[in-house]
Amino acid sequence: MELKIKDIVGLLQVNEKTVYRWIKEKKIPCYRINHQYRFSRAEINEWILSNKIELSSSLINLGINNHSLLTLLERGEVVPGIKGNNVREVLTSIVENVSMPSGLSKDDVLLALLTREELMPTAIGNGIAIPHPHNPIVTDPNKASVSICYSDEPVDFRALDGQPVHTLFILFTATPRMHLEVLSKISHLCQNEIFLEKLRCRAPKDDILEFVRSKESEWKKKEALADV
Repeated sequence: MELKIKDIVGLLQVNEKTVYRWIKEKKIPCYRINHQYRFSRAEINEWILSNKIELSSSLINLGINNHSLLTLLERGEVVPGIKGNNVREVLTSIVENVSMPSGLSKDDVLLALLTREELMPTAIGNGIAIPHPHNPIVTDPNKASVSICYSDEPVDFRALDGQPVHTLFILFTATPRMHLEVLSKISHLCQNEIFLEKLRCRAPKDDILEFVRSKESEWKKKEALADV
């Protein structure tokens, strides 16, 4: 565990009182070791991305174009009608309705999603959550996928902004690097009001793919210009 409370304060530019409140509310991943709180840098990096917090200069700069979100969405599904009044019920409904990667049982996937949610909430605000296993569980990168699920009723996922969740991105990635890059892309897209409106209106798969295809094309052009 590389980070201490003071490191989190400096990284996130918040006061200690805020960090302790997040710990008490289980909104930030941490461990209690010898009566002191400690934090994993990898988990904090993920938490920062998933909660769209402004990164300080001490956080690594993650590239966004090595893995295609479009490809992962094409492999996945867009599933409406997810039932449930709480996190467990919603995740159970998702596992029942989304096709699992080959070699994975629904029970194992549900346990992985619930365990991750207990570690820290996967809600990123604006009614969006990104449930995923704590560690990649897909062994073949060519079988990695991202699915989008629309909940029948908004559900409390303990988001920092307090908004209940209506849309869930389900990540099945193959490596930690892939996971962070895909999470970065989704977090970026979910700051776009046009994209958020598509999710609120429960847009079908073709509409989502068209929007993401356009955005990834923009990202590639910017990356190419930056390399000139």
